Amino acid sequence: MTAALKHRLAERGVDRVLWLLVPGVVFVALLFVYPFLYGLQLSFQPGDGGNPFQNYLTFFQDDYLADTVWITLRLGLPAALVNVLAAVPIAFRLRGRFRGKRTLTTVLVVPITLGTVLTAEGLLAFLGPAGWFNRVWLALGADEPARLTHNYWGVLFSLVITGFPFAFLLTLSYLSGIDPTLEQAAATLGASRRQRFRRITMPLLAPGLAVTFCLSFVLAFSVFPSAVMVGDPAGETHVMSIAAYETALRDNDFALGSAIAVLMALVMLAVVGVVLIWRTTLYRGATGGKG
Repeated sequence: MTAALKHRLAERGVDRVLWLLVPGVVFVALLFVYPFLYGLQLSFQPGDGGNPFQNYLTFFQDDYLADTVWITLRLGLPAALVNVLAAVPIAFRLRGRFRGKRTLTTVLVVPITLGTVLTAEGLLAFLGPAGWFNRVWLALGADEPARLTHNYWGVLFSLVITGFPFAFLLTLSYLSGIDPTLEQAAATLGASRRQRFRRITMPLLAPGLAVTFCLSFVLAFSVFPSAVMVGDPAGETHVMSIAAYETALRDNDFALGSAIAVLMALVMLAVVGVVLIWRTTLYRGATGGKG
């Protein structure tokens, strides 16, 4: 085969790849980029036609709306942190091969298939005032039912239940990519299990945990159904997504609703940016295995 023929075939291969990429790029642009740009420009169009930043000023001048930033962070950050911290020891124990691993992993990811709505209904059935938990609680001599739903804790429980499988699967994949012979070599040099985890496994796993935390945080920060069903949507779980929904569809102020959505994205980007900057200070390189 001549060099010219090889070059022509290579060019055709590149052309085919480009033609395959075009539909995907158009699809992403129509599905994500255009709605974002439309909402962004709509947020700078206040109803009175005055200051283009009026919607953002209105948000921060209204204490009821401005408080949603802290309320949403107060839910999203702990939920993401709990999910990541809980996923590490479980994934660490399940990373090897053993009988029943597939079944146990399937059970742990069941909440993903249920979705937030069914999870919230389950929490109402088990943790609600007339749920099984409170029936046992009252039978043990309690004076009144424990208030675990229609408040902050109900939403946090829901976020942990629905977000943990996602964090667990990501953590397990990162752990599976770490070469086990690294720990075995450390063990032959006299390192204890705790020392091996602290000095080998954790430094190699930390960059992956940072990404897992970012994705878990974005998932938790955009909470909506749980905040309505098992929270207090007009009070302590009045999150930014609810504020955007009510402003746009109840008050028919789509410009202010778009501004709240843009601010929501900016807060998420700020948190993710801080975590990714911290990630740059961690180990970067091969983990010796599949990763």
